[in-house]
Amino acid sequence: MQEDLLKIYHQQVESYSSILAKLKKTRSRLGWVRLLTIVLTFSLSFYFFPANTLAAVVVVIIGPICFLAAVAADARNNGNIQHNERMLMINEEEIKILQHQYNHRENGQAFLPHEHPYANDLDIFGDYSLYQYINRSTARQGASLLASGLLHPLESDAIERRQEAIKELAPLLEWRQLFMAAGMANPLTTTTETRINNWLKSSMPYGAKIWSFLVIVYPITTIASLVAFLFDYLPSAAFSGLVGLFFIIGLFISGNIHVTYASLSKIVDEVITLRVQLLHFENLQVKTGLLISMQQNIQTNGKASHSILGLKQVLNRFDYRLNILVYFVLNSFLLWDLRQLLSLRKWRKSHGDDVGKWIAAIAELDVLNSLATLAYNHPLWVYPTIASEHFTLEAINVGHPLINEKKRVDNSFSTKGTGRVSIITGSNMAGKSTFLRSVGVNIVLAQMGATVCASSFTLSPVQLHTSMRVTDNLAENTSTFYAELKKLKSIIDAVKKQEKIFILLDEILRGTNSLDRHTGSKALVKQLIGQRAVAVIATHDVELAALEKSYITTVKNYHFDVQVEGEELYFDYKLKNGICQSLNASLLMKKIGIEI
Repeated sequence: MQEDLLKIYHQQVESYSSILAKLKKTRSRLGWVRLLTIVLTFSLSFYFFPANTLAAVVVVIIGPICFLAAVAADARNNGNIQHNERMLMINEEEIKILQHQYNHRENGQAFLPHEHPYANDLDIFGDYSLYQYINRSTARQGASLLASGLLHPLESDAIERRQEAIKELAPLLEWRQLFMAAGMANPLTTTTETRINNWLKSSMPYGAKIWSFLVIVYPITTIASLVAFLFDYLPSAAFSGLVGLFFIIGLFISGNIHVTYASLSKIVDEVITLRVQLLHFENLQVKTGLLISMQQNIQTNGKASHSILGLKQVLNRFDYRLNILVYFVLNSFLLWDLRQLLSLRKWRKSHGDDVGKWIAAIAELDVLNSLATLAYNHPLWVYPTIASEHFTLEAINVGHPLINEKKRVDNSFSTKGTGRVSIITGSNMAGKSTFLRSVGVNIVLAQMGATVCASSFTLSPVQLHTSMRVTDNLAENTSTFYAELKKLKSIIDAVKKQEKIFILLDEILRGTNSLDRHTGSKALVKQLIGQRAVAVIATHDVELAALEKSYITTVKNYHFDVQVEGEELYFDYKLKNGICQSLNASLLMKKIGIEI
């Protein structure tokens, strides 16, 4: 399957590379056209003038028109080049990710909480992390929502609604990539969102109705004085004085508007991105509940793209003030800045409450696009079934999503009911920790609505808790043992509260001596059973597996083993029933030179 996907993406790369080559040739030709237009305009105008003044005038008129047409065509062509370069980049990136070359991507470390029930243990963020592998967000809001989904499970109905939306979007490769390309042009940032929100909450000047009346009456006065001057009804001295007065009035009014302008300056490009992405979504014929409700939500006051276009046009007109000559004329005679401020006020009144919905829609679409791409890239993965009763986990051929499918070894595992503890013993490097992480990571994916790396996966909603990767903290003067005790305490507290949790533990109490470790581990297992918890524990402590004799219905043993031939070790990484009988630590120590 991976070869088929790589073939599709390579075909996409070839297609966009071919289009880009043609567009760049066109850009070169248009450059020559502009140059030729200038040369011909000057040459012909000098040739015809003064013998044929009419012909010279025609050349002077037509020449610049042709030049501007060439400039406009070049601008459109450059826009197409940039778009196709983004599409090419998207497909090249997918090829790298499929080949497990994704460590150059944003790792999401900024989203990692200081303390979390499982994020650090399961490599949710960081180098070679789940976030790096699945994130396709372009807006910062989308990246944040995706990170939140990895940290906080959805409710059952939300999981199922998102699954339906992903199923609809996954086959739409071109639509998804066009959505990404639009977002990559000028990615939506939290800074822009903050600026817009601050403006929506701010009090703008000139709110009284008199100002709406003034922008109608004022231009009549100024233009009438200009007409009077042009027809010699008004002396030049008097007109100069009036122009000075008009300029002072315009300058005074504009001065009070500058704060509003400054708060919204430099957001036009991102507003365009927001509009293009929402327009792309509005034009999609959707069938599933979540996508239908999202489209309806962004169209409460007309189409979102049309409403945003209105804001963009006002902001563009506001930018005319950056040209000093235009600023002088427009504000002196038309109170231009005041007109745009009143337009902004009107727009805010009509659409202020919609902005949050639009940005939220982009964030959710970013997440859906990320998870739909994951589903498309892994067609053999499945959508998990959400069970209602606590606790159910049935995983058939489950594997770690971040391990290349050619190297990955899948295993099946199930547990049902509460007060159940599965103990996994096994040799060093035999696959215990990888198996725990495989189960944990797929639970995280399942509970955010994504497909999972399994041929079948049934799960009841649960809070996942892990203790697998524990390190000391010199800044907090915390030893490894104490750090682990802190994690175990949070798990025990949740168990005592009868929360619906699923626990994954790897080599617990490793920071103390073997006697205390066994005693503590045994006591913990008994406590988890007594308080109806569900856990999977990987351990080298084979004696801990003896608890199965005392708790026949609640403790079940599994193991990973190793085959030894001479001084060589062979692992099959397959989960098996029962207690591990083959250990390899002695052989490994002998290999590094310890005389045993």
